[in-house]
Amino acid sequence: MKELEKGITKNGTGYGDTTWNILGQKYFPKVECDSSFAFETNSAPGDFVPVHIHPTQDEFILVQEGELDLKLDGVWSKAYAGDVVRMPRGIPHGYFNKSDKPCRALFWVSPKGKLKDLFVQLDNLSDVEQVVKVSAEHDVNFLPPEANE
Repeated sequence: MKELEKGITKNGTGYGDTTWNILGQKYFPKVECDSSFAFETNSAPGDFVPVHIHPTQDEFILVQEGELDLKLDGVWSKAYAGDVVRMPRGIPHGYFNKSDKPCRALFWVSPKGKLKDLFVQLDNLSDVEQVVKVSAEHDVNFLPPEANE
């Protein structure tokens, strides 16, 4: 069992100086324990994560800088710096940086589940079909491309 460790994860870094490249976006792990996993993303204009479902995890996003367009349960909305997005388990969701500026956001899921292990396997993986396959093995299920429209 992994308990929460006390301490500070510095801005712009991951704990243990870990950084993942997930389809061109930088991810920094911030917190990890059995009950929760948090990571920061840095999304350039045009970056996105297609609509997908976490069947076993609730997910949250705190937009720190910039803005995100979100498709949450089939409905488009926009989140700005300071907004918190709530995505209950089982609800289809995706995020898209459709602006002309970078976006920095803190994501966290509860419980941790297999998400950290997924990110380790996705690091520097560029084959989208393989990303979808590996994600499904880690309880993240991508919807067909038309779900992103």
